Amino acid sequence: MPLSQLQAFAESNRWGAIWPELLVACLALAVLLLEIVLPKSAHRRIPGIAIAGQLAILAAVLGGVAPGPDSQTVFSGLLLLTPLVKAMRVFFLASSILACVLARVVLARQSVPRVEFTAILLVVTGAMMLLVESHNFVMLFVALETLTVGFYILVSYFRGSVLSLEAGLKYLVLGALSSALLLFGIVLLYGVAGSASLPAHTADGMDYGALRVFLDANPHCFLAGVGVALVLSGLAFKVGAFPFQFWIPDVYQGAPTPVTAFLAVASKGAGIVVLLLLTGTVFAAYGWLVIPVLGSLAAATILFGNLAALSQPNVKRLIGLSGISHAGFMLLAVIAGLKAIPGSNAAVASTGAVLVYLYAYLFASFAVFGVMAHVAGPDDADQQLDHYAGLAREDPFLAAVLAIGLGSLAGIPPLAGFLGKFLVFVVAFDARMYGLLAVAVVGVVLSIYYYFGWIRAAFFGPAGQSGHARTPVAFASRVTLTALALCSLLLVFFQGPLGRWIGR
Repeated sequence: MPLSQLQAFAESNRWGAIWPELLVACLALAVLLLEIVLPKSAHRRIPGIAIAGQLAILAAVLGGVAPGPDSQTVFSGLLLLTPLVKAMRVFFLASSILACVLARVVLARQSVPRVEFTAILLVVTGAMMLLVESHNFVMLFVALETLTVGFYILVSYFRGSVLSLEAGLKYLVLGALSSALLLFGIVLLYGVAGSASLPAHTADGMDYGALRVFLDANPHCFLAGVGVALVLSGLAFKVGAFPFQFWIPDVYQGAPTPVTAFLAVASKGAGIVVLLLLTGTVFAAYGWLVIPVLGSLAAATILFGNLAALSQPNVKRLIGLSGISHAGFMLLAVIAGLKAIPGSNAAVASTGAVLVYLYAYLFASFAVFGVMAHVAGPDDADQQLDHYAGLAREDPFLAAVLAIGLGSLAGIPPLAGFLGKFLVFVVAFDARMYGLLAVAVVGVVLSIYYYFGWIRAAFFGPAGQSGHARTPVAFASRVTLTALALCSLLLVFFQGPLGRWIGR
């Protein structure tokens, strides 16, 4: 290799550009090392050390340590770092920290290893960061499978629970199916991009940039269209979009509550951002295919999620079904971005709407899951709506946090969820997606029914139906839930920094 190429390769491999991911990986190794060197009596402190370490990394990311340029490609094009990616680093770290806090509450009721749980959660967090930074299909698939394998373990972590094991098995089988669809699509795109009979063919069909040039030059290639459709199908499974949502209720119910929360928020966020990046850049020339496909999925996803949740008595399944509808709302913003001119104000506004919606969804969802972690009994999968009856009289703090979280998920002003839905509706209206907007309005009305049914049970239902003692709210949990409730209340007034983060 010539000296100039060696120098270019060395300059591309800037490890400092991915310092948050490296620190998360080192923290995961440090957690396992501490389990070896510390006496068994001190192992209960290790999850707290992991939380402190993640808080330090989060503070460093927020502080802009080694910020670098706004956008940069590293590792010979494998990774592309943008302002959106940097905002998602904060999103994943916050999700991981909150999941670890919930795990300290839930795992204390079970005879399962706690240190290994934290280590796997950290590995999955690092993989999510690399997933949204991917600029090459090889990198995307490796990062995606890394986090998926981690979730296989976490979903079935309560190995003494039949429902947890069943959830892990279903997620394994159906996750393998979605990975196969995604891989088939990637291989098909790679193969057709290398065809010498087509214009702008390339041997580097795994690279987003080279593949985009090929697709722009061949906007109506049948095989390429099939590949695009298969890739979209594989990603639709990850976000729980219809008709790839059938795994969600069983997996969400059987998985430990912290895993359900992490899967519902962080995994869905990663999938939506990858969809946003791929459809807005690599697949831009195939808008004639992507827009109607995603539009149909969005409408069906919103209607199915809300209709299925109307009569659901198990709150873990209810929150999973409602999460399906939230994926549909975020797909509206993705479609609006596709219909806009790349780089225009409308395209940037669509990206901003997705980001604000994701943060609002994070605060509200973890607030609700935090309450669920304290209300649930020894059987983590058995969380019924009746268990919340009279919660306001027995624990007003938990009831207030629950009301704020559910109100935000329903999109009630002035909560953060209202801002997220409002921004999605604005960009969808600007893109003249009137039919999808009508479906979204119906979805909001339906969601108010079951979200407020949950609130009604907590504030007006007869007490004493849970059948078990609720977990007392420790100081750390109380601070965390208070912070989440305040974020849901105040994000409306401080959404400007999120917009500036991505260049609005």
